[in-house]
Amino acid sequence: MEKLFSKELHVTVKCRDSEERKANIRVTIEQSPSPVHKRDLLVRLTDNGDPYFLFNLTISEEDFQTLKVQQGLLIDFASFPQKFIELLNLCYSEQESDSPRFLLYLSCQSPVLEGSATFTVVETNAFKHLNHLSLRLAHGSDNEVKEYLAVCLSSLKVEKQNLYTKLKKTEEDLSRQLSYAQQTLCEKTKELDKLRLEWTNQTSTLSSCHSQELQLERQKAVELQNKLQQHTEQLRQELESAHIKASQQLQSRLTELEASCRELTEKKYKNESAIRDLKIKLVGAEEESQRLKQQVLSLRRENSTLDTEVHEKERLVSQLQMRVAVLEQEIKDKDQLMHSTKEMLEATQEQRKSVEENAESKELKIKKLEATVKSLSEELIKANGIIKKLQGEVRGLVRKINVKNTVTVSQEKVLQDTSEKLQSVETALQSAQQQLISKDEQVSKLKEQLEMTVQKLNESREVLKTNENGEEASFACFMMWYNNTEVELDDPFQGEGNSDDPFSFPGYPLQVFSVCHTAAGLLCCDSVRTLSTTLL
Repeated sequence: MEKLFSKELHVTVKCRDSEERKANIRVTIEQSPSPVHKRDLLVRLTDNGDPYFLFNLTISEEDFQTLKVQQGLLIDFASFPQKFIELLNLCYSEQESDSPRFLLYLSCQSPVLEGSATFTVVETNAFKHLNHLSLRLAHGSDNEVKEYLAVCLSSLKVEKQNLYTKLKKTEEDLSRQLSYAQQTLCEKTKELDKLRLEWTNQTSTLSSCHSQELQLERQKAVELQNKLQQHTEQLRQELESAHIKASQQLQSRLTELEASCRELTEKKYKNESAIRDLKIKLVGAEEESQRLKQQVLSLRRENSTLDTEVHEKERLVSQLQMRVAVLEQEIKDKDQLMHSTKEMLEATQEQRKSVEENAESKELKIKKLEATVKSLSEELIKANGIIKKLQGEVRGLVRKINVKNTVTVSQEKVLQDTSEKLQSVETALQSAQQQLISKDEQVSKLKEQLEMTVQKLNESREVLKTNENGEEASFACFMMWYNNTEVELDDPFQGEGNSDDPFSFPGYPLQVFSVCHTAAGLLCCDSVRTLSTTLL
């Protein structure tokens, strides 16, 4: 058997229904040739502290092929032992570190290490645990354990014999060294006695010489000490005087510094109180500006809602104008009919007697036409009522806009006050100058927007005035035209009506014509007013 690897490694042992534990297990890899010139690989796990702990696995080339397919190995059987040993060496090199990268696991499905167990080489990283190799080892049988113990016993006997021979050799060597050391010790003790005698004689002579020299040196030291005492006393007096002067200077300097420190602390407290007041004013001004911004936004929303309402009213007015145009066209057609009937009346005055018999039937038709004309006049009256309602709503919107103008004027005053406050805060706080400049820019933009709205409102008022003047002029023109038509229509047609013309009923054509033209004039005036409100 050729032993390829044999080391004690830290292995984590896992059993079912029990906690993990770490053990020092000896991993042995051996390779032996078989009778057919094929080399089998033997993997053995043992524990030096437990002689009955034995797990074996014999891997042949056929077994390795199945293992290669199952675990996706990329090596052949010849290089497998070397790669496996490299993995075990990596585990051995990192087992003493705090966070080893390569770990060994021995897991068993039974609560005690019996039967088969799985020996796994795992590489750990921050993402996952990678299983490089998993081997299924079988627990050693009694015969295998006995064979293993017999091999261990024989190896121990051999080691014991070797150690015994080494012990004998070392004992002989040590005995020789001891005898040699004893001889040298006797010789050295004799030399030491001689040296002690010489040393005592020399020390006696040297002590006598040194005692005389010591007395001379003591006298010199006393003289030198007296000189040094006098010199140190002079130096002490000089230093004391210099120290007193320096202490007086420092005391005066200290009083000055204390006075300046008090002044500076008072200034600091005053400045801090002023800064607090200015910060409070700044916060109030910012809140006021935020409130004004919110008010401006609400006014813009109300303006947008009013614009939508005005657009809806304009759409209704345009629909009514279309209906009025249709009615005007019908009235024009009827007017043309009346002119044609006048011409026919001049031609048919001679035939009046023959047509009197059909007057009763024509009277019925005239009553029907009167009913239709009445319905048309009622529709015109309803249209005038709707237009008046729309005019009232438009006037209400104009009043609301005027109220908003007053609100915007008051807001301008408030904005002016806030701008003055902000300017005073700017002079007091130079650190908050940039923020206040941005606030002033926003306030100026709001002022420009308000001035634009005021200009638009003034323009709309001027347009309203011009439109009212146009309405009065159009109404005067209409009255002149109406008087002219009354003079023109004051003719013999107001007498007996023609039986062929349904509008030749006595006194009827002039009334219908005047009613239709007054309604058209009112509609024209209302349309002019609605156009003026849309400009607003």
